[in-house]
Amino acid sequence: MKNIPGFCHDLLAWFSLNRRPLPWRRDYQPYHVWIAEIMGQQTQMERVVDYFNRWLALFPDITVLASASELQVLKAWEGLGYYSRARNILRAAALIVERHHGKIPSEYEELLALPGIGPYTAAAIMSIAYNRPFPVLDANVQRVLARLMSLDLPLRSAGAQRLLRAEVARLMVEENPRMFNQAMMELGALVCKPRHPSCGQCPVREHCRALADDVVSERPLPQPRREKIRITMACVILCHRGRIYIQKRLADDVWGGLWEFPGGRLKSGESPARAARRELLEETSFRAGALRPFRTVSHCYTRYHVVLHAFFSRLDQDSAVPVLTAATSYRWINLDGLDAFPFPAGHRQLVRLLKKNRKNG
Repeated sequence: MKNIPGFCHDLLAWFSLNRRPLPWRRDYQPYHVWIAEIMGQQTQMERVVDYFNRWLALFPDITVLASASELQVLKAWEGLGYYSRARNILRAAALIVERHHGKIPSEYEELLALPGIGPYTAAAIMSIAYNRPFPVLDANVQRVLARLMSLDLPLRSAGAQRLLRAEVARLMVEENPRMFNQAMMELGALVCKPRHPSCGQCPVREHCRALADDVVSERPLPQPRREKIRITMACVILCHRGRIYIQKRLADDVWGGLWEFPGGRLKSGESPARAARRELLEETSFRAGALRPFRTVSHCYTRYHVVLHAFFSRLDQDSAVPVLTAATSYRWINLDGLDAFPFPAGHRQLVRLLKKNRKNG
């Protein structure tokens, strides 16, 4: 790009008129920027705003957050996925209170030393919270740059990443990096979209090589699609004296720290009912009575498509104390009490269906 000052002027002028009124943009508090950036990873902005506002109502500052329990934090995060991010936020908050007097560090290396903060998030905090000249390369910015440069390389390749970093550093407006980075991200989110970009409304279309070469639809180069891996599981909603059994997953497991109905994956040739009964026995030592089908739900995460078969049963023994082999703790909870616990997506669907089933009689 030859006319960098003209590009930056056009970009920032557009942003001043079109930026969305996101809550963390009111005063750019570092705590707010940090939480919004973590929440915004692989999540639509409309959902981020809802979660962000609920989060601040629960944890208005880092001191309150640092004193919260993991259960409270995971419940507030429920539905965003990637729960290790929520646990890292809690760990980082404790370190910020302990080592930085409750203030988000304003030095890049100190940010990198905190759990869950990598180069991208550290750069975003430095730029957006502290207005320092650190380029931010999220997916939106990478797509914008790939079209501006007409980059003929897969975005994930090392060569493409080097070129993108060099180009955004060259374009960076050092006197106002906060607005520059946000304008680039906003342009990708609102105008230079993955599909059907609004090139006619683009404020920097005169600077776009892909538009000039009529290859916008081919930039960035399409990534090969990865097939979904199908997983079939079964679980037991175990009832005893008006209460339902739930257990907390192991910390280092998938969805570690979340709560679930006991169950697991089907073995080859195994029916869902047989798998549910086997998994209950292996994980708790409980023997189920007769199984009654409840619902089958499905959800997707990363590369996986999970189908979960759920069965009702009653405890078929005197002792209600499990022998845990796949969990760290357990509870017998009434139906309304389930709302206080964070569940993975499939089990959360089952909780909603249980409550709906009760309302319908």
